[in-house]
Amino acid sequence: MKIYLSADIEGVTGTTHWNETDRKKAEYGVAREQMTAEVAAACRGALTAGAEDILVLDAHDTGMNLIASKLPREVKLGRGWSRHPFCMVDFLDESFDALLLVGYHSRAGSGANPLSHTLTGKPAHIRINDRYASEFLLSAYAASTVGVPVAFVSGDEGLCDEVKEVNPSIGTVDVKRGVGGATVSIHPEVATELIEEGVRKALGRDLGSCVVQLPGRFLTEIRYKRHEWAYSYSFFPGAELVDDHTIRFETDDFFEVLRLLKFVV
Repeated sequence: MKIYLSADIEGVTGTTHWNETDRKKAEYGVAREQMTAEVAAACRGALTAGAEDILVLDAHDTGMNLIASKLPREVKLGRGWSRHPFCMVDFLDESFDALLLVGYHSRAGSGANPLSHTLTGKPAHIRINDRYASEFLLSAYAASTVGVPVAFVSGDEGLCDEVKEVNPSIGTVDVKRGVGGATVSIHPEVATELIEEGVRKALGRDLGSCVVQLPGRFLTEIRYKRHEWAYSYSFFPGAELVDDHTIRFETDDFFEVLRLLKFVV
């Protein structure tokens, strides 16, 4: 079994303030350790379930956060950014049997996590058809274009609720919940235990049921926090300015949505 794991930091237990996500800040070290611990736990769960090949992508900020020496020896680690439109699931292709998302977080516009955002700090929200888009949804749709199921997601409670709405067959572990600008988190060791067991169980299920269904057409709306961003990005081929803060883009090819996001977010 060949497994792909994409790792972020805003959804790991304990992370609450942006300083904890920024390698230039003193608070970052603890969050980085926990991000690594949760990824390592997911990898152990995958190995127990029979994984023979695991590729982990460090998908937060610089892409250089995970401490490689603390991951299982069987893991290959992707660091940095190639700039491919697949973004947080770069290198993912049809050769993988399942996708795991660890440390993911709620979408831009959500109050479920003080660190909620989608890709960058520019969008107030991104909406695809009738659903507001999180990084989970973007990664899951990208995976579906190459036929890879999303077997497991860990992160905040709001995100896990979204995952269940999208596909209840996907295994989840919520490690914290947001309350305004605060969080209530489970103990770091409890989080790693739950993630390891959650991945083991998730990979033992019918993975075919975990493929997220792609819509037939994608109407993408991006509302920006600043009006000049909307004006500027409305010149992307195929995009149109809907109002002072919003652009719209329509296609039947999700890769074109990813291409759009690469240049306008």
